Amino acid sequence: MRHKHSDYMHWSKTKSRARFNLATSGVAPFPFCELPIDLKDLEINGDDSYGYAPLQQAIAAHHGVGADCVVESAGTSMANHLAMAAIIEPGDEVLIEHPAYGPILDIAQYLQANVKRFRRIEENGWAIDPIEVRRCITPKTRLIVITNLHNPTSAFTPEPVLREIGDIAGSFGALVLVDEVYLDAVYANTPRTSFHLGPEFVVTSSLTKIYGVSGLRCGWILAQQDLAWKMRRLNDLYSATPVHPGELLSVAAFKHLDLLRERARPIVDADRKLLRDFLEQASAVSAVGTNWGTTSFPRLINGNAHAFLERLQSEFETSAVPGRFFEMPDHFRIGMGVNTEMFAEGLNRISRALR
Repeated sequence: MRHKHSDYMHWSKTKSRARFNLATSGVAPFPFCELPIDLKDLEINGDDSYGYAPLQQAIAAHHGVGADCVVESAGTSMANHLAMAAIIEPGDEVLIEHPAYGPILDIAQYLQANVKRFRRIEENGWAIDPIEVRRCITPKTRLIVITNLHNPTSAFTPEPVLREIGDIAGSFGALVLVDEVYLDAVYANTPRTSFHLGPEFVVTSSLTKIYGVSGLRCGWILAQQDLAWKMRRLNDLYSATPVHPGELLSVAAFKHLDLLRERARPIVDADRKLLRDFLEQASAVSAVGTNWGTTSFPRLINGNAHAFLERLQSEFETSAVPGRFFEMPDHFRIGMGVNTEMFAEGLNRISRALR
């Protein structure tokens, strides 16, 4: 039977909550009252054609691309689904990084792709090795899928590596899908989108993780014009008419992106310092450090990580994401950027549980 569920999303919606919730993946919600907008400017109904022009233009300007390359979507997950559904057919080979964010695999499996994997290695800082990609790609590969920043480790893939992956894909007639929802968490010298690297690249992103406005469901795809049009037509089957108040609020958010991003940055920075101190002192766990991103992926050196996380939640009121949702059962993912006081106490309780 076709794969029709996401174990990770089910866990996240039903079992991740705790008094000290380190199972988050994005920054704290941005308060509506702090968004400079006049409620009189909101309308319930609006343009129901193929995209709301002011929002498409705002997304295009943010990335320095043409508006005809922008496809609106309901968050990054729907963007990934729509992009893959437009590119591949059942049985097509899709090459996906390992470890990978569970819902990306779920989408590929739902679309009945022939899923192949290339490895990111912890000893190599979870970096993508183009040699490994070249080893794993075949003439049947239709699409390569990566995340940048990497989910769950926050490892950053620089432009020269991405360009090399694009060259590899192009030589096989394949495309590269890059989920960039975390990329704006590189606060200094933020890289440009990989969409600029060539026609092999398709990019997905949203305002959900770094800007604190997940409820707007403002996501998008960057694709070449003909493929973008194919995605818009396909989206008629999924979410034909977007929520117009969400579009209006998203346009307002784009006018104040620096305000939204900078509000969370001090929290992320403070949490990262606490995490570094924790990792230096905790001999029972190991993690690759990163300068950016809102997630870290520690490994439990000894013992059963599943049992540890169950006890952490039941006895210490603290949650983290089990590594099994990223195919790495001896790891767990913790999130930064919500509340530094909560984060500090959560780390303290992890230390106590480890003892």
